[in-house]
Amino acid sequence: MDSCLIHNYSQRIESVLDRLLPSAQEQPGRLHEAMRYSVLDGGKRIRPRLVYATGAVLGIAPDRLDAPACAVEFIHAYSLIHDDLPAMDDDALRRGKPTAHIAFDEATAILAGDALQALAYEVIATDPSIGDTPAVRAALMATLAQACGSHGMVGGQALDMASEGKTIQVEALERLHNLKTGALLRACVMMAADSAPTLAVEQRAALDLFARRIGLAFQVHDDVLDIESTTEKLGKTQGSDIAHDKATYPALLGLDAAKSLAERLYNEAIEALSIFGERAAPLREIAAEIVKRDH
Repeated sequence: MDSCLIHNYSQRIESVLDRLLPSAQEQPGRLHEAMRYSVLDGGKRIRPRLVYATGAVLGIAPDRLDAPACAVEFIHAYSLIHDDLPAMDDDALRRGKPTAHIAFDEATAILAGDALQALAYEVIATDPSIGDTPAVRAALMATLAQACGSHGMVGGQALDMASEGKTIQVEALERLHNLKTGALLRACVMMAADSAPTLAVEQRAALDLFARRIGLAFQVHDDVLDIESTTEKLGKTQGSDIAHDKATYPALLGLDAAKSLAERLYNEAIEALSIFGERAAPLREIAAEIVKRDH
């Protein structure tokens, strides 16, 4: 696998995000500035890169995936803005810079998150790059919506907040993270699959299994990094999970067992891709990055 391909995805998404976001010179300027501040110039872009990488496995041209790739990043940015609010996790640092409610104000931050969520669906509904097949556009919309609602990311955040200061079982923690983090990561892979409507059932199932395993591995490794990494590397406050008395895998299993779990989930994700042979190299590379990153 040529790492230049993954690098090209990163360059591509920055350009498309900049193009699809409203200009800060367009009214309401402060709101648009907050949206751009929260999306651009930061982040690993793992989610949009997963969209493009899955497309590469399936032979889908990147320009057909620009809209879903941007949509998932808009949703991700909105979720971070809202998670950081005083009513949620009350964090002051995100992606190495002040969180939106610190850089602007709480009301503007809330509205910026709201607007980014709406923009995600507008892009899926209207962007011409998706093509002229209504069923594909509807499938993309449904996959993204299901990943974001009460049975997805928002539901996971509600469970996360409800678990603070409480002892929960590993099964409950897995459900929490499958919703809060895993659902949107899975959507990245499955939206690319939605863009290939003739995809064989067994190949779609393999991608689904890969996405579920790597989505949970992402969060387990995130829990580990909250202990082992630094604020400078993370770009957010290190130890915030402990400070908020959150349920985490290291807290429930121990640090070494949490690391072993992340490795097992990673191996299961890679095994799921065997059906694609060498074509799956782009996804394998991003999967390795997910479990080996230091921030």
